Amino acid sequence: MTPKEKRAFDLKLFLTKVGAGRAISEYKKSDSVFVQSDPADAIYYIQKGKVKLTVVSENGKEAVIAILGIGDFLGEGCLAGRPSYLGTATTMTECSILRLEKSIMVRLLHEEPAFSELFVSYLLSRNTRIEEDLVDQLFNSSEKRLARVLLLLANFGKEGKPEPVIARISQETLAEMIGTTRSRVSFFMNKFRKLGFIEYRGGLHGLRVHSSLLNIVLHD
Repeated sequence: MTPKEKRAFDLKLFLTKVGAGRAISEYKKSDSVFVQSDPADAIYYIQKGKVKLTVVSENGKEAVIAILGIGDFLGEGCLAGRPSYLGTATTMTECSILRLEKSIMVRLLHEEPAFSELFVSYLLSRNTRIEEDLVDQLFNSSEKRLARVLLLLANFGKEGKPEPVIARISQETLAEMIGTTRSRVSFFMNKFRKLGFIEYRGGLHGLRVHSSLLNIVLHD
């Protein structure tokens, strides 16, 4: 390779190593990655763990808008000129998260086709998920919405191998995600358990989700 030749961009290496404009931080469960209204000056990439995104309205009502995991980005709205983060990102498990300064992201999207392709693909996938969530809220019962959320948390229907054992998640959080009450979530969770669709592991071992839970989502 001559000095004038550009070195091939290693996407995997870039997203797992520190360098100019990027740093990796380790988070404990329930740590804040960023808070609603903080200046939106960076984008975050989840290397390990799960993160909950919440929004608080002017009257103090909180809603869970997404739960993200390995391979997901956070705070990408800053690229559209948003001056502050729309919501708060809180870790649900121990996490390793890469922080990318906005200026670095902008440069990469212009100069590195491999990174640009990855990020555009992610945004399209995320947009599709948001549309599916909206349809879910409008037309499906709270039982189906809960089943779908549990399957998504376990990565069923996503690329890669499913993770049937998911981290412990409170029934309050699940209720916020699907727009129902905690008592309804409790009722359906007990029903799923009795039918053998889910299995409580106990302690910190989380919840096992079986693919048979798809029966609830597919049943009319």
